[in-house]
Amino acid sequence: MQYNIFIVEDDKSIRDMYEIAFSQEEFNISTFITAETMFDSLNKYSADLIILDLMLPGMDGLSALKKIKEDKNTQDIPVIIVSAKGDEAIKVKGLDMGADDYIEKPFGMFELVARVKANLRKAGGKGENKIIAYNDIVINDDEHIVTVGGQQVNLTLKEYKLLQLLMQNIDKVVDRETILRKVWDYEYFGETRTLDMHIKSLRSKLEEFTPIKYIATVRGVGYKFCKVNYEK
Repeated sequence: MQYNIFIVEDDKSIRDMYEIAFSQEEFNISTFITAETMFDSLNKYSADLIILDLMLPGMDGLSALKKIKEDKNTQDIPVIIVSAKGDEAIKVKGLDMGADDYIEKPFGMFELVARVKANLRKAGGKGENKIIAYNDIVINDDEHIVTVGGQQVNLTLKEYKLLQLLMQNIDKVVDRETILRKVWDYEYFGETRTLDMHIKSLRSKLEEFTPIKYIATVRGVGYKFCKVNYEK
């Protein structure tokens, strides 16, 4: 199981630290400099937890928290507020507004990861949000179906798991070793055509319903699900 963590932080050095802290395979992180860009992505992708800095350019952290908790589509997502402010009143205000936790800068990576895992457990893991969607493609994990433009696509179990893994890592290359381990449950030993044939079949089935070519080959590495049409 991979958790989608959204992080809003305008300091690059701290964003880099988050990348290191959440380098474990169970976490898939997306970082944003502003709350506005985070909300753009939140309208398209699901998040299991949000880490939110208070001092941000544009919309500040407390305003973003208010917006998250007032929207019925996002109000159940756990939010951890992170700030250098040591003011007790700010901490209390954030918690009163619905934040699930509060961490003051500077903090240790082990503490941060432990807090995130605790809040994910408290929220019931991935919660009730089992929808992964981008543009016209929707994966409904409750019903175990994939639709493109509202039309159901008949995928095999391996094709389903393959698409799910790629869409959980949109615009990120997933290497062959990781795909084989997570979809086929075995380690990678050199060249294999199994993955390539499944990718070919998955592409063909998706492209029956959409002209957009989403799945790109990254030669010598693996595959990725692209936000934009890739060129063959």
